[in-house]
Order: sequence, then C-alpha cells, then structure tokens
Amino acid sequence: MPKFSSKIGVIATTVGSAVGLGNVWRFPAEVQANGGALFLFIYIICIFLFGIPVMTAEFALGRGGDSDAVSVYGKVTPRHKHWALTGALAVLASYLILSFYMVVSGWTLEYLLQSLSGNLYAADAADKTAFTASMGRYIAGTWRPIVMTVVMILANLVVLLRGVRGGIERISNILMPLLFVLLAVFCGVSLSLPGARQGLEFFLRPDLSALSPSTVINALGQAFFSLSLAMGILVTYSSYYPATTRLTRTATTVALLDLMVALLMGVIIFPAVMTFGLADSDLAGSSLVFVTLPEIFARMSGSQWWSALFFLLLTVGAFTSTISLAEVSVSFVKTRWGVSRRAACLWVCLPLLVLSSVCSLSVGPWSGFTIAGLTIFDFLDTIATNIMLPLGGILLCLYMGWVAPERFFRAQLTNDGAIHSRALTAIRFIVKWVAPPLIFLILVWQFV
Repeated sequence: MPKFSSKIGVIATTVGSAVGLGNVWRFPAEVQANGGALFLFIYIICIFLFGIPVMTAEFALGRGGDSDAVSVYGKVTPRHKHWALTGALAVLASYLILSFYMVVSGWTLEYLLQSLSGNLYAADAADKTAFTASMGRYIAGTWRPIVMTVVMILANLVVLLRGVRGGIERISNILMPLLFVLLAVFCGVSLSLPGARQGLEFFLRPDLSALSPSTVINALGQAFFSLSLAMGILVTYSSYYPATTRLTRTATTVALLDLMVALLMGVIIFPAVMTFGLADSDLAGSSLVFVTLPEIFARMSGSQWWSALFFLLLTVGAFTSTISLAEVSVSFVKTRWGVSRRAACLWVCLPLLVLSSVCSLSVGPWSGFTIAGLTIFDFLDTIATNIMLPLGGILLCLYMGWVAPERFFRAQLTNDGAIHSRALTAIRFIVKWVAPPLIFLILVWQFV
C-alpha cells in the first residue's frame, strides 16, 4: 500500500474526509431539524463516547491489516473471513453516500461560479427571500444541476487517478487549513448580526422537552457521518498511515478538529437564520448553508469575492469528502479484482454519472416520486446515515472487541511497544462492552 508522507498529511486528509461537507453542509441542517442545542449536546456525547474509540479501532484495523476495507478482515483473522461482510456493508454505505454527496458538490460548484460572475448578488439586497428563491429555482432545474454534478464527478476522477500522495494528500494539505481561517472570520461577521443572541440561544441552550428517539438517532448518525465512521474511509486511509503514526492521538485530534468545525458552523449559521427569518424556510435542511451564507456575505464589503473564496474552499472541501468516499471503493475494486488503479477509478466513477443524476433529479423535477415519504436523495441519506453506519459501527466493535486478537489491538495502539498508550484499556473496554449494546439500543429505540 502507498503511504502518506507526513503527519500533517495524515491529519489533513482524515479531517478533510468529513469537514468538507459533513459538518459545513450537513451539521447545521441536522441541528435545525432536531431542536437545536439538545441535538448538539447529544452529538458531543456521541463524539466522545463512541466517536474517538470507534475511530481508533478502525485505525488499528486499517493500519494493521494494510488492505482495503473488505479484505482487511481476512488478513487480520484468516479463520474468520466471513467478517468481510462488515467491510462490504461499509463499502456499500460509502458508495450510497457518495451518490448524493456528488449532488451537493455540484451545488458548491454552482455557487462558486455564481459568486465569481456576481450573479448570486444581482437580486435586490433588501429582499430577504432572494437567496431562498434562487436556491429553490436552481435545485428545481433539470440540466444545470446534473451538469455541475457530472463536472464534480470528472474532477474527482482526475484527482483519484493521481494517487494517494500526488492527489489526495497534496490538495488536503494546502486548502483545509485555509478553510479553518475563513470559518473563524465568518464567525466574527455572523456574531455582529442583529439576531446573533437569539441564534446562539437556539444553538447553545438545550430544551430537554425536545428529546425524542429521532433526536438521539440523528445525533448518533451525524457523529458517525461527520467522523467518517463505518464507511470504510478510516480503514482505507489508515492503511496508508506510516508505522510511526500515533493512532490514539490522531483519532483525538481529528475528532476535536471536526467538532470545532461543527461549532464554528453553528455560530455562523444560526445568528443568520434568526436575523433573516429563515427558521421556518421551506428550504431549511440540505440547502440551508446555500441560503444563509450568501446572506452573511451580502453584509460584507467585497461580498462577491468573500463569497467566491468561501465557495471555492467549500468546493475543495467537497473534493476531500467525495474523494475519501470514492477511494474506499477504488481500493476495494483494485484489490478484489486485481485491476490497475486507472481501471478501478473508472469502475467506481462512471456509474455515478447515472446514480448521482437520479439523486439530483429527485430533489428537482422528480421530487413528487418518494420512497417512504422521502425523496431518493433523502431516502439514501436516511438509510445510509441512520441505519447502515450505526449497524456497521456495532459490527466493527464486535469484531475488534471479540474476534481480533487483543495483542493485535495493543500492538497497533502502542506501535508495537514503541510508545505507551494510556487510553488503550479505556478504548478497548468501550469498543468491547459499551459501544455495541448502546448503539443497538439507540437503533431499536427509533422503531419502538
């Protein structure tokens, strides 16, 4: 397996797999849809109770097995190859997520182009519905959203073809730090808005009366989603980690940075939501960021260029997310069928031209066609995020806690005895005894 060349590369690529869209796009929508601060509180608990231990377990499996997300189980425990089904579930979940992620990536590209041209701010700045109407017209379209989606798929293909170091690591190292800087700047602007206090209360003051099974399962699903757990990404990426990488420290750093971005996005979005009266908008949800952020930029001097710079970085963030998801399948196809990387990239990306186009149409012209009351886009999001990822997390914990040799787990967390891992006992206890039953109970709770 190829290896990342630096510690910064390890952190930037792993954080980039989630931060690009998992928290910048999806997190604010989930907070708004699930009662605000209570969702945030449960989400933080899930990050520390499940996120860091499960992430560390995935890192150990990936680096120790040194293979793709499916074959790694047979390499670690040759007598228990049937556990490869856990890896297959992760690959399937990641591919389903990738199919609608490409659509959102196309939205980011559209907003980048509209910002550069100035068309995004051509409407009357005093009209508070202008950006809502603009997003509504765009996603309801037929060809332009599909064209933007196809462009992003082809752009992903180009980066994937360049490989691990020349493509994935290089683009993450340069642009992920810039995204953090810009988020901090936009926080300052958002906090100066008239509705800042009301927005922060919604985001930071929990209302326990809003507690429901859906709030808990959605928070758990977002924790898995935002940290890229049970998608095969972390197993695949950690197979590229050098032997000297400290897995526990890396997992903690990635989780904290990921949480920081979530908090920053909440501080950016919700003062704007309250200021511009978007709390009850029909476009709240998947398109929330594309409505509220332009409202903030319109308040800034040089709004066109701030907007262009942010959506450029969000587009690149979308790259880091979609490339990570696609790399799971590329690695699997390359290993399973013994084809070249070029062929594997084509096998993975070409079917997306159809799948992602269907997802795009499902929130536009085909929005009347639903499955269980959800569009195809939302159905795949719900099934993959709220069911497949937690289920995959349970299976992964059962494997690492009960099937994989304890000495294997210990060797990976201590780098074969070269370092002392104080968290080893706690992580193993959570993975073996705590995470599987609690995640299972939360999953069952939503159906009771």
